[in-house]
Amino acid sequence: MLDLGKTKVLTHKIAYLIKEKNIMPWQILAITFTNKAANEMKTRVENLVGDNAKDMWIGTFHSICVKILRKYIDRIGYDRSFVIFDSSDQRSLVKQCFKALNIDDKTFTDRGVLAEISNAKNEMLTPSQYLARANGEHRKEKIGEIYELYQKRLKENNSLDFDDIINYTINILTENPDVLEYYSEKFKYVLVDEYQDTNKAQFTLITLLAARHGNITVVGDNDQGIYSFRGADISNILNFEKDFPGTNIIKLEQNYRSTKNILDAANAVIKNNSKKYEKNLWTEKEEGRKPKVYVSDNEYDEATYIAYQIEHLRKEEKYNYSDFAVLYRMNTQSRSIEEILVREDIPYKIVGGHKFYERKEIKDIIAYLRLIQNHADNLSLQRIINEPKRGIGKTSLDKIEAIANANEISMFEVLKRGIEFGLNKVYANSQEFIQTIEELSSKKDTMLVSELIKETLNKTGYTKALELEDTAQAENRIENLEEFLTVAVEFEDEEAENTLEFFLENITLSSEVDEMEDQENSVTLMTLHSAKGLEFPVVFLVGMEDRNFSKL
Repeated sequence: MLDLGKTKVLTHKIAYLIKEKNIMPWQILAITFTNKAANEMKTRVENLVGDNAKDMWIGTFHSICVKILRKYIDRIGYDRSFVIFDSSDQRSLVKQCFKALNIDDKTFTDRGVLAEISNAKNEMLTPSQYLARANGEHRKEKIGEIYELYQKRLKENNSLDFDDIINYTINILTENPDVLEYYSEKFKYVLVDEYQDTNKAQFTLITLLAARHGNITVVGDNDQGIYSFRGADISNILNFEKDFPGTNIIKLEQNYRSTKNILDAANAVIKNNSKKYEKNLWTEKEEGRKPKVYVSDNEYDEATYIAYQIEHLRKEEKYNYSDFAVLYRMNTQSRSIEEILVREDIPYKIVGGHKFYERKEIKDIIAYLRLIQNHADNLSLQRIINEPKRGIGKTSLDKIEAIANANEISMFEVLKRGIEFGLNKVYANSQEFIQTIEELSSKKDTMLVSELIKETLNKTGYTKALELEDTAQAENRIENLEEFLTVAVEFEDEEAENTLEFFLENITLSSEVDEMEDQENSVTLMTLHSAKGLEFPVVFLVGMEDRNFSKL
């Protein structure tokens, strides 16, 4: 019997369209939610149809939209050299907005405000529309002011955040009939994975692209809709028949991964859901073990039990550490588990912890590369203008920023025109920096990314400063930079489009789960939301108290 998993449905549908219906590969658009899922789909399709897969657009919502933006973002007043701000960049920018608006960061947190802004963008609300909804509510009015300034600052930096990527693509398609005509005609078949996780903006994008031909295939499960806190709208899948008349629904009730006992437990839980599509999961696999329930006295007793079970199963049943996953609802729940795993000398990794790309030296070199790509990126300039030391302190940076804001130009431009603005000392101290950035910018389109990184580290004096520091920490940072060079070399080997802008996109659009190394022999700790779509032989669900997991 054919294994009809959700991904297999999409990949075989693509193969059928190309082989049986003679559809050209470039007329097919396949959208997933993570880079890992997109790469897996590309591999599977290539195995089915060969090199034809290379002519298809298979990617995440964000990567697909970035392709469109690189061609047409100038239609909405951006330069095509834009950069994408990651979550830490966004927090830094919001803090700058707090300062500019004299807002107390004890009353408003950067993460809280960004979550509210992200929710507004997922609903496709502009700052003015968000403010109109505030209805005199003081807190929301303040967040609306921050949102407005945040968008203004993003534009000044020639930068986008993740939510802008989809919304700006929608703006371009709706405001430019020629662009919409091109892409809606180009993509005669649209396929979407994990459709239950789409939000309003993603639904709007899909509808725009699929409306002309009406050939849309989606796979999803209304019982797996767990991302409402990120703006996912379960009504998108529940109303699919109304939104796309003539829909044919095929239920995939046979399960090929889980045992009967696991499915019985799952059916018992989901039967209580209020839902439109009834289904009963079944399998031809063996009964399997029954799920175990352990009632602990506290979180440390719970963690001790987990550690004991891991070591017991390793010794008695020959499992590897990498076979185990510990899932919780919130990252804060990992602390007690980590303490016990450390005590018992059990190796572990946390998905969502301190990632490679968040280390200082990696953030620094990425900031250099982003400034080389986009001179308007004030945030990157502020990060690395004094890395290594150049005698440009916080007071000077504040002056530069104020001049830039008053004249509506970039901070880089202020440095270049320092004499004109009475910044004689700053001008003298920054000349070598300015010349280096401009020289590297002129080479970025002709050099390999790895070579550009080497030259950046050399010409800016960044590596030299670490060598002179001569500490164990500095040595570790140099090793991390060497690892970053390896990342660039691997990118050059794998990607046909070996450009700096594409390299930076790849880094920024990678998710935490995408960065997991499958071969690493350690226990995985992560939130239940991060684990979606992954498989482990042994899984521990912790903190199963009412009002904890029940909030899902």
